[in-house]
Amino acid sequence: MTVSGESSKSPNLRLAILILAAGEGSRLGGYPKALLKKDGDSLLKYFVQSIQTLEPLETLIVTGFYSDQIEAEIKLIKQFVASPITWVKNLQPELGQASSVRLGLESLRSDYDVLTIALCDQPSIASTEIEALLGQFNQIAANQEIILPMVNGQRGNPVLFSRGVINQILSIPGMVCRPYMNEHPELVKSFTTDNKAYLMDVDTQSDIQKLGLDPI
Repeated sequence: MTVSGESSKSPNLRLAILILAAGEGSRLGGYPKALLKKDGDSLLKYFVQSIQTLEPLETLIVTGFYSDQIEAEIKLIKQFVASPITWVKNLQPELGQASSVRLGLESLRSDYDVLTIALCDQPSIASTEIEALLGQFNQIAANQEIILPMVNGQRGNPVLFSRGVINQILSIPGMVCRPYMNEHPELVKSFTTDNKAYLMDVDTQSDIQKLGLDPI
């Protein structure tokens, strides 16, 4: 399958960022992961500030559980960054991450070339990791449209998608990225790396301690 030529493979890719921050954090005992602190800043603020060097056209954050707290943090972050930041609330976050992904994809408004879908609880992901994905995209074969980081045989995050692939996903009712990737492995370029930042996220209280984070 070849996705119609809406993606650009030039070095100056127009980037959009979709951040998933709607989860309940049930394994943490019910906690907004996006607001965990790293070096005094929330994980959300740390990530958004770090990607400003990439000049994203759009940063869209999907909230859900704890939406009031997270949206208050977004309003504070907006005071410190130049690029556009918006958010959309998943009214049924209990339906799971796929519902937030679909809502986020439908809510993007910028004329981007590539989209990074990021999790809100990866404390070591910053501009360096996104730049590496963009670099891989500039080296892909003609039929490849997705960059998937792989660390020791494990799928990592964030994942980078061409605009063409996102349009294809949106054309299929209810479709989201992971099952689409599974159905079209020929579109996926595996980015093999030993950078464990792509795997590190926060699921339990022990992860908070292990990763040197602080609660709100």
